[in-house]
Amino acid sequence: MTAADTVAAPPAALMPGDLMTRRQRLRLILVLGSLIAVGPLTIDMYLPALPAIVDDLATSSAAVQLTLTGTLIGLALGQLLIGPLSDAVGRRKPLIAGTALHIVASVCCALAPNIAVLGALRVVQGLGAAAAAVIAMAVVRDLFSGSSFAQLLSRLLLVMGAAPVLAPTLGSELLRWTQWRGVFAALAVFGVLLLLIAILGLPETLPPLRRQRGGVVPTVRLYGSLLRDRAFVGLVLVAGLAMAALFAYVGGSSFVLQGQYGLDEQQFGLAFGAGAIGLIAATQANVRLLRRYSPQRILFTALLVGSAASLVLLGFAATGIGGLPALLAALWVVLATAGLALPNAPALALTRHGEAAGTASALLGAAQFGIGAVAAPLVGVFGTGAMAMALVIAGGMVSALVVLLLVVRPGRLPAMQPETETMAVAVH
Repeated sequence: MTAADTVAAPPAALMPGDLMTRRQRLRLILVLGSLIAVGPLTIDMYLPALPAIVDDLATSSAAVQLTLTGTLIGLALGQLLIGPLSDAVGRRKPLIAGTALHIVASVCCALAPNIAVLGALRVVQGLGAAAAAVIAMAVVRDLFSGSSFAQLLSRLLLVMGAAPVLAPTLGSELLRWTQWRGVFAALAVFGVLLLLIAILGLPETLPPLRRQRGGVVPTVRLYGSLLRDRAFVGLVLVAGLAMAALFAYVGGSSFVLQGQYGLDEQQFGLAFGAGAIGLIAATQANVRLLRRYSPQRILFTALLVGSAASLVLLGFAATGIGGLPALLAALWVVLATAGLALPNAPALALTRHGEAAGTASALLGAAQFGIGAVAAPLVGVFGTGAMAMALVIAGGMVSALVVLLLVVRPGRLPAMQPETETMAVAVH
């Protein structure tokens, strides 16, 4: 008996994804990454146009920020509805229907006559985008678990990370040739491409024998069982609070960087993209870190460093020391630590409930976007300056660390199987 035999799990522990070739995994990452990207693109692509929307629709910056909140609310509510539905009928049908809704809503946003209509349509647009977000996460859980899940999710975040990097830049370039309405027309075109990808590139991953019984009562019971799991709820809150810090940056950055520091639309797109490089780099570093450290340890360290960096950011914003370079440097560190926290918190949470991956993913996504929906307008409530943005970012990161320590208690979570062990199973 070899050393590999002593650590390898029995064949029954294999997940379908463990038998995939490298090429098959790459194709899966590209397909699922395209699906996950629709949310960040829908949220971020119109950010450079926020000041222009204020002028064109004769409204206030706070009212325009509420259109971002509407999108996040739609994403949260949509996931709560689509998650259980996908556990009952499979992954493909809800994905196709939600993507079609996103296309229609994007076209209508491009034609919105006032801020109230635009805000309502952004909610509907978020509902449609929710299908791609929750289905992609559920498909990953259908195929993988444990450290394999966390590593594949990190790879997905590389693809997804390109969306917030490119979205404001793409929006800025579009604004050279069109008005803000053209941004929503471009989102409609992307939705059509996404629909083709869903139809042609994603097979059904939830066989009928593994589907949950549909209906209101079973769905309520399933949500109840998830909410009784203290560690799961804590990890969901951790992911939501970390996402809140990210959305505070998303919601406030255009007003801070353009309004307070005087960057134009193109400079803002470049600065926003440069900040997101930290997020992308960290998600890929996470793949290597998982070969040596547990997800629990990585998550704790990331939140500890992220909390410290967010407090430094708050100090820079309050005093003005270092100017814009210091502010962006502190933001880069916060985004990098978020890039480590965001793959590991969901992986730890969803590994606990593989039997209801769609519903668990929905609750996780709803918390992330729901808490983010609260964070974005908070920046507007406190003001539109760097101090307001930094205050909400610091609140999110510090709160996530507190919840991890007091509610989740990471030392009590069961160990997750390393990727090397999973590969040993596949080889043997």
